[in-house]
Amino acid sequence: MLFKKVTYFLITIFLSTLISLQAQTTEGTEFWLTFGKIDYVTTEYSYIHLQIRIVAKDHQTTGTIFFTNIDTYIDFEIEAMQVYTYNLSEAEKAAVYNAYQTSPSGNNLSVYITSNMPVTVYAMNRFNNLSYDVTNVLPVTALGTEYYQISYPVLINVSVLFNTYAVIATEDHTEVYQNNIQVATLNKGYLYYTCCSVREMTGYYISANKPIAHFAFSPISLPNGIPQSSGSHLFQQMAPVHAWGKEFFVPISHTVREYVRIVASQNDTKITQIGGTVRTDVTGAQTTLDNLQAGQFVELEVPLSNLGCYIKANKPVGVCTFLPGIGYETGTPAQCWIPPIEQSVKSALIAPFVITGYEVYIYYHYATLFTQTATKNNIKVSIGGDLPTNLSGGIWIDNAAAEMSFYKMPLTNDTAAYYFTSSSGRFLILGYGTHMSSGAYYYPAYSAMRKLDAAFYANDIHFQEFEENPFCESEITFRAEIAGDLHTDPGSLKWYIDGLEETTKQDSLEWKKTFGIGEYEIIMWVRLANDTIISKTGNLKIMDCNFSAEFYVNNVHYLYDTTFCDKNVNFRAEIEGEYSELKWYINGAEDITLQNTEEWNRTFETGNYPIKMEVHFENGEIVSCENQLKMNIYWMKIRNVRY
Repeated sequence: MLFKKVTYFLITIFLSTLISLQAQTTEGTEFWLTFGKIDYVTTEYSYIHLQIRIVAKDHQTTGTIFFTNIDTYIDFEIEAMQVYTYNLSEAEKAAVYNAYQTSPSGNNLSVYITSNMPVTVYAMNRFNNLSYDVTNVLPVTALGTEYYQISYPVLINVSVLFNTYAVIATEDHTEVYQNNIQVATLNKGYLYYTCCSVREMTGYYISANKPIAHFAFSPISLPNGIPQSSGSHLFQQMAPVHAWGKEFFVPISHTVREYVRIVASQNDTKITQIGGTVRTDVTGAQTTLDNLQAGQFVELEVPLSNLGCYIKANKPVGVCTFLPGIGYETGTPAQCWIPPIEQSVKSALIAPFVITGYEVYIYYHYATLFTQTATKNNIKVSIGGDLPTNLSGGIWIDNAAAEMSFYKMPLTNDTAAYYFTSSSGRFLILGYGTHMSSGAYYYPAYSAMRKLDAAFYANDIHFQEFEENPFCESEITFRAEIAGDLHTDPGSLKWYIDGLEETTKQDSLEWKKTFGIGEYEIIMWVRLANDTIISKTGNLKIMDCNFSAEFYVNNVHYLYDTTFCDKNVNFRAEIEGEYSELKWYINGAEDITLQNTEEWNRTFETGNYPIKMEVHFENGEIVSCENQLKMNIYWMKIRNVRY
């Protein structure tokens, strides 16, 4: 007898050497978080609802949520491909909620989240059913020392807070600067929270001598054109300048239009766009897309009829979009950081929010995916660990001029993780929610967070992803992407292969070379106009791809999550290609009696048994396949029954 539930697992390819360069994304194992003030509330914590959502990938994960202000912690455990939700208690709200401006020495109203395996983390700040917003939380590895504030001020002439922000120190003796003037010195876990300074802080330059987490807030916000009674607070963690890019696409969500703010990080920034019009009625904003200086910003109004907005700049910019709730005339706004297309990914793990309390039955959750039109149909989704399927519940909207498409997918299972993958091409994903009558939240659900100050690509693969993506093709096209201006002297861009300079490729932003099977260290050396030296290294691997390995259990493919009722289990390996060694692991330990055995039998009792097959190919590659063997041995006694 066989009981089967289909579950999707990742196939992990182990390389023969330890991966030294990981592609940085919004997932990680260490996070800092705080919450900004909502206009309606000072210390009435019963009115605010603070929630943390943590999503696990393909491993069972444990971790801790630590409240630095009250020195308490919550342990959590998450099954693979599942979600952990934590709603803060009254005491914990008071320990993380910034009701008042802090002194230059800061306060420690922060949360420190750690895990033993990579996770994605989100946080919601809600005032009953009146005001919502959500942010993704960036891992410490993605933080930086330079930021610009992007927010939206209140346009109502009332004596409440206007723009605010907070920075959290990740190391002791962190010096924090606002527009190059020192405003605080903080120790690890302490934060500087400022408010009431000016009505508009978009474009303020926030920097530090050590990595910090920067959160942009607005206690009550209202984009121009929205009725004056519809204000809402904003809550969004900002990406550091080193992660800003030059190419963006802004999809339009449920509303009839969105407002997009673009901030320049360097002088003489020029922007072009497809879709949207520049607003000329926004105080503090520039009215032209040409020659923006560092810290200056423009605002676009993008109607749904434009089918999204494509943005391209000659220098790195930061982009945020503002979503006015489900009804443009009555909805309250929400803020979302838009990752640049350079930060697109091939897979993303997210989860919708679980909102409890007021009018939760009329809240709707969505994911908006956007990608190049040519590869849109390659994106699949696995929900709660099931096998991948096509996207459902929405339609693709194509922007022909930009060659980009976006899809708005309802997230109907609020207790499961949604795992999106693309077999070819890359994508970005945003999350948002809308309330029937008011309220909205909006956030970047998942993206890469690479340093884009200088990078290079091989066949459009980022250098930090080389080791995760061995190349089957021998001809490689290299392309440099430099955020700043190169020095005018010859030799300001150099390329090295295994320590030797490719002298004929000097100052070449793009070039080709044919490689044989093997591993190669590629270095790009850059000298910028300000004499800054940047060096980036990627370990390129060219391999023979004519091999594969998988195994079957009682003729069932190992990727299927199957429960067996027969004690006697047959294992069979299916291997293509010449291999030098075949190993089997049971419960994490190698069974040396099964070395180089492609088919074998074993008797198991009720329980779960991790099984892994590891194949060492003659070309040096190592392929590993693993899953849980689930046994449920039933004992049944049949007796005669007289009727």
